[in-house]
Amino acid sequence: MREVTAKSIKLARDLDGMLVEALERDLLIRIGWGRGGDEKPKSGEIGAATHLPKDARVLLLGDLGQCAGAMNDGGTFTLQGSAGSMLGAFQRDGRIVVEKDTAERTAHRMSGGVVIVQGSAGDDAGAGMSGGTLIVRGHTGKGVGSGMYGGTIVVLGSVGTDPGLSMSGGKIVIAGSCPPPGEGATMRGIEPGELSEISNHLEPMGLSIEEDALVLVPSEDTASVPVEIPEASVAEGFESISLIPSSSDRLPLHTSLDPLTLLLPLGSEEGGLLFSIPWLIEEESAVSWQGHSEMEQPALVKHSPRACDLLLIGEEDLVKFSNNLGNCAGIVLDLDNLPPMDDAEIEAILVSLTSKIGEDCLVFLRDGIDRVDHLFRLVVDLDLDGAVIDSASPGGSRAAAALPRIGLAARAMNLTGQGRHLLIEMDEAPGAEDLLICIAAGCSILVSPPPESGLEEHLQWLKSTVRGWMIGLGVDGLEKLNRRNLRALDYDTASISGLRLIGYDRPLPMWLGN
Repeated sequence: MREVTAKSIKLARDLDGMLVEALERDLLIRIGWGRGGDEKPKSGEIGAATHLPKDARVLLLGDLGQCAGAMNDGGTFTLQGSAGSMLGAFQRDGRIVVEKDTAERTAHRMSGGVVIVQGSAGDDAGAGMSGGTLIVRGHTGKGVGSGMYGGTIVVLGSVGTDPGLSMSGGKIVIAGSCPPPGEGATMRGIEPGELSEISNHLEPMGLSIEEDALVLVPSEDTASVPVEIPEASVAEGFESISLIPSSSDRLPLHTSLDPLTLLLPLGSEEGGLLFSIPWLIEEESAVSWQGHSEMEQPALVKHSPRACDLLLIGEEDLVKFSNNLGNCAGIVLDLDNLPPMDDAEIEAILVSLTSKIGEDCLVFLRDGIDRVDHLFRLVVDLDLDGAVIDSASPGGSRAAAALPRIGLAARAMNLTGQGRHLLIEMDEAPGAEDLLICIAAGCSILVSPPPESGLEEHLQWLKSTVRGWMIGLGVDGLEKLNRRNLRALDYDTASISGLRLIGYDRPLPMWLGN
């Protein structure tokens, strides 16, 4: 773990420990000063003072990194210093004040509350915001308010190029110089009612705005062209792949079999998440499951996790995350459901999230098969436990084609050799062959939704069928399965998967090989 990550997690855990008493006694939490009042400013911590609950008050001295005050849910955060990118990102409520400058994407995708920057802000301040108020006393970079669809931005200084680019709602008030607005925005003078409304925010700070201020709003002349994202799906699963024994050894029916799969946190020999069959069931919540097999089978859920569940976190879950923790086994951060972020910003979000769960919990990233190389690089660089790879692609994909992409990328990064776990995601409830093909291809677990009905019966059938297949394949443990146990049933599948064609003893030159 990098030093900045370690000290950031410590700061986050320390702050969480202070919050309970502070809220009970209505106390201000002061960070950055010693017991004698001597200054000990923080420097470079990421993901600091996030997820502040209603009525929490935090005063922090220092210059922070990415995502300071992000995911605010009603608290008041004052930073006597500067902040990196995405200050106050995803804020739902509350108030943030920064006394110096902030970097790119200040108040990114905020939906409520107030963010005040006493200095200047970088590029794309207020981008994607849907509500709330962002006030910048100094200047902003290019793209202020890009893609915003609600809320108000007030800039008392000048703004860079393309202000209001592609905005569809909200307004940007600019007291300084302003270049021509970006595409989709138009410029007009400020109205008396707006002047009064903004003065209510500025007067308590001893600031004011003049009548010659400019206002950017969505252009009525530019027709809004909606963006329709193509639906990602799996057109064909593992139907064209078969399982074969890797040796002539036969197992008697009374053989002791080990169909269990244990996912251990990286570098740990204890704890972990145990699967009776290698299936992580994707569901909104599993708290209503009452069958014996259902209750012991891990799930990937969006809320109310059990002790054996992983919590899936996308953009809409970031703020409410701390209310959904329970006693989860770990988290899966869904990059496909988040706006684009650089490595440092993703790490800052992860610091905020992992500081609120147990130290032995699993941490995964999830993304699509088309971005698998980038996904695996992040897993290694951020020192995480593994990745969930969604095999679906826009327009439909073939799961057989995903296997060599995953295998080659994992081999290049030596993921499994480092003890990291690969989970492949499908869009239908699996059969026993699907689970074993997944294992043989190098993925620890298959992730998919449950059947439409009869989950308990389906689980019991899978347990029985998996054991039967293990006997037939001559393996007493799932870890003994590998690509030698896989065959393509047709030439087309062989060519895209790199598997040997059934009936052939060796791959042809155009195949990816074993």
